[in-house]
Amino acid sequence: MDDDNQIHVPPSFMAVYSDTRQRLTEKPAVVRARYELCEDLAGHLVEHAQTLYHVQAPSEAEILRRIHAGLCTAESGVSVAEATWITTRLAELLNWPCPELVAPAPQPVAGP
Repeated sequence: MDDDNQIHVPPSFMAVYSDTRQRLTEKPAVVRARYELCEDLAGHLVEHAQTLYHVQAPSEAEILRRIHAGLCTAESGVSVAEATWITTRLAELLNWPCPELVAPAPQPVAGP
């Protein structure tokens, strides 16, 4: 991302939008906008995760798995790859070890 924008997109997020040859699969402006959204979301989830830790959830890993599962739903507005990045970033912000994150299996659509 070599244009004049001052937002630095880290390599870990660039990988979300890169193919096997390390080429971007979206325009740089799109990647930057998605990064800003995902970084903001991770930051907003810090307080929520801390509250869950002190109120109900059994472990840091379980909280992160639950948040990841929620982010993997279509309603969240982020892709599964972005959900994984957000959850990993959240773990970094909280200074918690990040568990293995597995996307939930897609639910079958009920037919008529």
